[in-house]
Amino acid sequence: MHKILDELAIKRTIARIANEIIERNKGLEDIVLVGIVTRGEFLAKRLQRELYDIEGVEVPVYILDPSFFRDDRRHSEFRPMEFMGKIDDKRVVLVDDVLYTGRTVRAAMDALMVKDRPRKVQLVGLVDRGHRELPIRGDFIGKNVPTSQTEKIIVRFKEFDGEDSVYVAEEKE
Repeated sequence: MHKILDELAIKRTIARIANEIIERNKGLEDIVLVGIVTRGEFLAKRLQRELYDIEGVEVPVYILDPSFFRDDRRHSEFRPMEFMGKIDDKRVVLVDDVLYTGRTVRAAMDALMVKDRPRKVQLVGLVDRGHRELPIRGDFIGKNVPTSQTEKIIVRFKEFDGEDSVYVAEEKE
């Protein structure tokens, strides 16, 4: 396993992404963060804190499990999204830890469209490892890490894993 981001690098990356979100959207009006379970949730909450520190605006964070909408996992149970607040006519910033094939993001977008009709959907990825199977592109990327198909990206957050780090590892590790 090879560490590519440590705690300080993750903190700096989140700060940069938060500033990019503010700049691209000319502020935070009508912005909603939607974190994809599991680590996208923690990343979204950290972005929320960073956005508040910069702009003094409390951006809503919702959590989304898009597994029911995946085209490669039809056996998942549908979980109603009543818990998610209103996203109709909002600028939704979809947040995930690793962007890979694009299938999770596509499923998340399908789930969002079932829920409401966002004005715009933007995508944050802490790490983009490439290998898209669908034409999906991140709007805000922390780090591009070209990987082979035999490698994987491991993201760890203190809230879930006890440490902040990102590693590249061989699949067998």
